[in-house]
Amino acid sequence: MPALELTASWPVPTVAAAVVGSGGLLDSFGDVDHEFRLASISKPIVAWAALIAVEEGVLSLDSPIGQPGCTLRHLLSHAGGYPTEGTTPIAAPERTRIYSNAGFELVAAAIAAAAGMPFEEYLRLGVIEPLGMSATSLRGSPAHGIWSTARDVTRFIAEVRAPTLISPATADDAVRTQYPTLGGIVPGVGRFEVSPWGLGFEVRGDKHPHWTGSGNSRATFGHFGGSGTMMWIDPDAAIGLVALTDRPFDEWGATALRRWRELSDAVLGQFAGAGSR
Repeated sequence: MPALELTASWPVPTVAAAVVGSGGLLDSFGDVDHEFRLASISKPIVAWAALIAVEEGVLSLDSPIGQPGCTLRHLLSHAGGYPTEGTTPIAAPERTRIYSNAGFELVAAAIAAAAGMPFEEYLRLGVIEPLGMSATSLRGSPAHGIWSTARDVTRFIAEVRAPTLISPATADDAVRTQYPTLGGIVPGVGRFEVSPWGLGFEVRGDKHPHWTGSGNSRATFGHFGGSGTMMWIDPDAAIGLVALTDRPFDEWGATALRRWRELSDAVLGQFAGAGSR
């Protein structure tokens, strides 16, 4: 059975999935043009816009945002000390990894203020239109409010694998662990003594158990979302995977984690290395 056909048995109303290699789309399943709320997969896309802003000189990764000592780099890597929701800090910056929607909302507000335009417009002009993501739009919080399709997410995956909008050095920084000693909780998965994150991307590292497959390398990075969505890129396997659904993660969390792991391992078994050929 082709790996992506595993998604046909998922307990969700609608699903679309795709595998991406260096040459583009390797395989897909379902309606790749169906619109889904990406939920927290929005964060890597918003982070990409933030890195464009850095390269354009709108602000820098060391720009102060929020509480004293907090910077753009801290917020993009969930090290700013802000809770999941709300703008009142609950820790000093760089003390622990606290997964924070509020942090990404602060990032978007800072970019809007510095650029002199609504963040939605900056995102559209900086990322969405240049990548041809014509079905993608921000409809709410920049932390979890992007709607898109599997086809458009493959375009973003292709950009991350071979950046055209930012320099390779900046792209490498995005998926390199920031503040590598910090521990914290990956919501829905567990607490980890060391919990690596890049700039908008979760880095697998040595986390176990994890939502990616047992065969994914520790260099794998990506994100999953509360709407039942997931996306990863494994540089060692030279492929990326996206699977979008419209069933909230909270309704099938344990099952979702198991199915995502099974799918990831099946995709690796079928496509690992194919993405570089």
